[in-house]
Parts: sequence; C-alpha cells; structure tokens
Amino acid sequence: MIHNSLYLVFVLFAVESSILNLAAHPRTRHWFRFLPSMFWIYFLPMALSTCGVIDGKSPIYQEITRRLLPLALFLLLLNVDLKAISRLGPSALVMFFAGSFGIMLGMCMSFIIFKPLIGPQFWGGFGALSGSWTGGSANMIAVKEALNTPDSVFMPMVIVDTIVPYTWMGILIAFAARQKDFDGWNRSDRRILDDLAKRTEHFSKQKKQTVHPGMALLILGLALLISRASGWLSVYLPTGKDVLSPYAWTIILVSTFSILLSVTPLSRIPHTGANKFGKWILYFVLTSIGARASLNNAAQAGILILAGIVVIVIHVGILTLTARWIRAPLFLIATASLSNIAGLVSAPVVAEVYQPGLASVGLLLAILGHSLGAYFGIMTGQICRFFT
Repeated sequence: MIHNSLYLVFVLFAVESSILNLAAHPRTRHWFRFLPSMFWIYFLPMALSTCGVIDGKSPIYQEITRRLLPLALFLLLLNVDLKAISRLGPSALVMFFAGSFGIMLGMCMSFIIFKPLIGPQFWGGFGALSGSWTGGSANMIAVKEALNTPDSVFMPMVIVDTIVPYTWMGILIAFAARQKDFDGWNRSDRRILDDLAKRTEHFSKQKKQTVHPGMALLILGLALLISRASGWLSVYLPTGKDVLSPYAWTIILVSTFSILLSVTPLSRIPHTGANKFGKWILYFVLTSIGARASLNNAAQAGILILAGIVVIVIHVGILTLTARWIRAPLFLIATASLSNIAGLVSAPVVAEVYQPGLASVGLLLAILGHSLGAYFGIMTGQICRFFT
C-alpha cells in the first residue's frame, strides 16, 4: 500500500491525466458517452483505495480539497457573462428559476420520503446533489465540502448524479418530436422562440485561445489571493454546528467575489486559461475525494436512484405548471431542465435538437446555473437538515 504523500499525489495526477487524455482522443472518447470522464476520475481512485493499493485515510486528500477547491471555483466562475444572460429575457429566466425551485423542492420532499430507508445522515448528500442539479459538478463538490458531507454519503450520490441526468436527457431528446402537440395543448406563444433568436444572435462561444504564461500566472495569483482572503474573512463570520462552518463561508465568499469580478474588465483579459485551469484543478480535487471513499458504501445507490427519479418528477411538474402559466413552449421546458440538471455540455445539445440555432440559450442558462448552484445546494442541504 502506498502511504507516502508525494507518491499519492503522483497517483492521483496520473489517474486524472490518463482519463482526460482518453476522453479527448478520437479513438477512445466514445468510451465516455454514457459514463463521463468525471465519473471515472472519481471512481478509479476509490477503487484503488478499496483494493488497498493507496492509503484511503491519508491527510493529504483533505489538504488537497481544502486548499484547491476555492481556487477552482474562482477560476470557473470568473468568466460568467451576466450581461449576455440578462439579455435572454423574462420567459427564459422565469423557466430556469422554476426549474431550480423544482429541484430544490424535489430534493427536500424526496429526502423526507426516503429518510426512513436511507437514514437522516443523507441530508448533506441531498444538498450536494442539489448543488450539482442546479449548477454542475463543481458546485456538487463545493456543497459537499461546505456541508461536511461524509464520503460514505457522497459516494452513492455520485452514482445517482451519473445515471439519472443522462437517462433524463435521453427522454427529453425523444420528446423533441412532440413539440407541436405539447405547444398546441399548452397554447404556447411561439413568438417567444423568435424573440430568443434575436436576443442571442450576437452571442458567440468563447474562441479557443493559446494560454499566455504571464497572463496565466496573473490570474492564478489573483485566484490564490481571493481564496486566502476569503478564508481569512470566514473566521470572523457567524457559524453554527452543522449549519455554517468557516469553510462553508469560504466557499460562499469565493463564489461571490468571482461573480462580482466577472462584470469587470478583469474577466475579459485574453489568454489567461482561467476556465481550463479551473477544470483541471477541480478534477484533481475530485480524485482526492474519490480516494477517501469506498465501494462498500454503494449499497444504498439503488434506493437513491429512485429518490432521484422522484426529484425529476417534482421538477417537471413545477416546470409544466410554470409553462402553462406563461405559455412557454416545450423548448424552454427542456432547455431550462437540462441547464439545471445536466449543465454546460448537455443543455446546448438539447436546445439545438429542439430548435436549431438556439444552442446558445441552453449554454447561457447553464452558465447561470453554474454561478448559483453552490448557493442553492447549501440552502437545500440546510432545509433537509431541518427535517432530521
């Protein structure tokens, strides 16, 4: 068994690099169609730990998470384009927040229903899953750490987060052929789609840029400064046992500072590689969390998948009622749902399937969720905790 901290860091780095290279290579990327690279980056260190290859109780894992997670969050949130999101108009934003509310309500109700079967300790797991289903994997990890969710609770939630969203995405794609039927029943105002096309015609995805070493060092230095400043300020803010810890405040402060800075010229400095570095650091944090977990904790995943399905049903119910109220087309139901649950990659795909040329609507709504997921997840976790 490997105990040395330096060797453990090397193993985690090797796992992350191998998976990311395989997922990007033309010959092997099809292996990750159903189980994405994020799952394997978490699963493989967990398997090595369970089999006794690496020490699953090394303090280096906790140190990696606590030091690097705030950096990753800052780098990932710095490029949020709030101006472009605001131009989407009321219909898209109302549907998005209805979807987020449906997820939060569904998580709380599902936790209450299944608590006798899974135990009250899963309140933090439902909070972490809410962070993911309203804002993506970065927020799931952030909420997990902010709520001090045990690894034995977090591991089954990763399985749910892998299986349920991809299944739901397939169902939504299948429903794309029934848009006219739904919109006729709902008396949907199809002019909303024309309005969205006009509002997003000037939006374009960020072009790939080469990373300039000087700019990269500048942005990484700023990320480190904001992370340390947030950690220092968190000590002076009010805390409570199992409610808000100093580290939870650190996550909230880093997220807030990065969103505030995203509206300044700082976020438009070219060649910084902020998003690229943020993803790499986040995945490295995920390997350290996986190494602390154990496959012995997967027994409850089946019940939790059922709980996840209940969440989806409530979420869809809220979206349908909202669409009925504002006469929104099925396109906005599907796009708002996937921009919450599946995030930056899947939401534009589904939006394009429903209405070719409107992929940017899915991307912008997913970016909005990415910036708010940590707040929603922490809030949902605390509501679930109240019912324990």
